[in-house]
Amino acid sequence: MVKKVLFITSNQGVEHDELVEPLNFLKSKGFEVIHAAEKNEEVATVKGDTKAATSYTPDTSFDHVTLDDYDLLVVPGGTVNADTLRINESAQKIVQHFADQQKPIAAICHAPWVLIDAQRIKDKNLTSYKSLKLDLENAGGKWVDEQVHRCNTGDWVLITSRNPDDIPAFNDAILKELEGDAA
Repeated sequence: MVKKVLFITSNQGVEHDELVEPLNFLKSKGFEVIHAAEKNEEVATVKGDTKAATSYTPDTSFDHVTLDDYDLLVVPGGTVNADTLRINESAQKIVQHFADQQKPIAAICHAPWVLIDAQRIKDKNLTSYKSLKLDLENAGGKWVDEQVHRCNTGDWVLITSRNPDDIPAFNDAILKELEGDAA
């Protein structure tokens, strides 16, 4: 059976490469990948948080996703995207569901903000964009400065990376997790 990966984003301010590169990478490896946004409307991406990039049509909205169908959750970064998702109740419930069902979550750059508001950061070791360090530590996480970090504290796996430069390592860590080869 083909494993399914869910990507969640807001409809604005999504860091382009952090959405597109992992999504296309996982598709190229034969996984079924679904992109769900807050609304089933265009998703505006950005480069470096400030330059407008390509817009994408998501596959669906949060309200039309059956969470039990998915094996892994990916949350791309982008400051506006992550800040919007962290206060979105549906996004919080999606993160909580994956963690509570002991399914892996992968978050890059500013995306770990979403885990704070979903109350799923406590005792996790993770990395992120450097400006989130204090936020994550204040929420009970232990921040590390690594290209990619895999943590299985609390019986669920969290894969995190710092920024778009880390995407190749982030993609490889997700692939290993899906293939069951993670350390």
